[in-house]
Amino acid sequence: MTGSRPVLTMTGISKTFPGVRALHDVDFRLFPGEVHALMGENGAGKSTLIKVLTGVYGTDAGVVTLHGEQVAFTGPMQAAAAGVSTVYQEVNLCANLSVAENVFIGREPRRLGAVRWGEMRRRARELLARLDLDLDVTAPLGSYSLAVQQMVAIARAIDVQARVLILDEPTSSLDAGEVAQLFRIMRQLRDEGIAILFVTHFLDQVYGIADRITVLRNGTLVGEYRTEELPQFSLVEKMIGQELDVLERLDEQQKRATVGTDGPPLVDAADLGRRGAVAPFSLRIHAGEVVGLAGLLGSGRTEVARLIFGADRADHGQIRLDGGRAPVRNPIQAIGQGVGFCSENRRAEGIVPELSVRENMILAMQAARGWLRPIPRRRQDELVRRYVEALSIRPANPELPVRNLSGGNQQKVLLARWLITEPRLLILDEPTRGIDVGAKAEIQKLVVQLSDGGMAVLFISAELEEVLRLSHRVAVMRDREMVAQLTNDDTLDADRVMRTIASGTPREEVNR
Repeated sequence: MTGSRPVLTMTGISKTFPGVRALHDVDFRLFPGEVHALMGENGAGKSTLIKVLTGVYGTDAGVVTLHGEQVAFTGPMQAAAAGVSTVYQEVNLCANLSVAENVFIGREPRRLGAVRWGEMRRRARELLARLDLDLDVTAPLGSYSLAVQQMVAIARAIDVQARVLILDEPTSSLDAGEVAQLFRIMRQLRDEGIAILFVTHFLDQVYGIADRITVLRNGTLVGEYRTEELPQFSLVEKMIGQELDVLERLDEQQKRATVGTDGPPLVDAADLGRRGAVAPFSLRIHAGEVVGLAGLLGSGRTEVARLIFGADRADHGQIRLDGGRAPVRNPIQAIGQGVGFCSENRRAEGIVPELSVRENMILAMQAARGWLRPIPRRRQDELVRRYVEALSIRPANPELPVRNLSGGNQQKVLLARWLITEPRLLILDEPTRGIDVGAKAEIQKLVVQLSDGGMAVLFISAELEEVLRLSHRVAVMRDREMVAQLTNDDTLDADRVMRTIASGTPREEVNR
């Protein structure tokens, strides 16, 4: 920390929504020239605290002070004008506009009302060069990876003379190299005196970048700690409110027991592919088997899942379920044959924020029945009650708008949506991305229980250890090609999978 006085203080902050006490008497401090991690489980109040700070929400009680003066922002634009900028997990920029236009949108340099395009592009290049980014600022933002888009969002944020930079889950979709690049930029900005509020669920990242940690639990302040004085186990205990020995430590779980693969497969994808998306691949999944998809961001993992579900139409090969005569060509056919698909894009392809928890949970079952055969309300209530309890969805009020739930609880609602349909194959694309360690443990345990009960699972995660922990086999993706299928026995570890990803080892153990 380069300053002895905080640049930002929040004192006695409280905020209540209908049926939910999001924050109660929370204090928070942020100093110049530090990276401060805000930690807590989903629903702990992290996002609410940020939105109170930036004026998205008003407070029921409490005071916010910036540079020693009390403030009460009416929205993010006013906060940004005062030097408080936020970069969210989902990049809220315009993919169809150029990089330069995104950096200066709403603040374009003008003369006599006309945009000075040359100056805007020059200033964009200079600003990106400050972050060691060499981009074509005239290219559409959407032509760059999500990681680069995150960097552009940060460049836009610091261009408004930000003294406080809020990074809300910026690494959730980045690979290890991209995280390292982001951390380098964060350290550079910290050394320039910018105060950085960093929200993440990756514990290793907290200990790799943060100077201090504030922990919230159930909307209340647990404490503020210097990172080097708080061991990881202690941090997790403070986040979840119980001793770690009460929980099953995920990193101590044993390899999954093998499943029988001698009989006919439940899923048989033969030379399935789509030009420009993923090269033709063959993959068989048996009942009760978890097949993990490993690979770097953009390697084709999601494309494989979408082809199997029929969300994207294959132009090569076919997929059949349980030896059926009719191949799967679209999601309706997939659902009808017992396939569920939880997309990684929870906001755009998952929840319907205006609908209640109950309405979101019964969507897939209602679609399978047809809209002319509505599910009786008593049956809805019975199903929803069962899965709210089974998945520990909080708050346990099925009539709340799903947008009022935390990200982890929204993810559980999506899982419940598909579990209600009793699928034979469940495709999970990044089901634990951006959720806390407790919710992650619950979802991982659920995957094990489902496969033990005979359900086939296709599991995708950027966390290689998670893939290895849950999967019976691991299919490795590289450059939109399935390059290997590896049995998850005692010889398989993260190093071997990473070497396979790096080298593009020829296919082995295919369809074992």
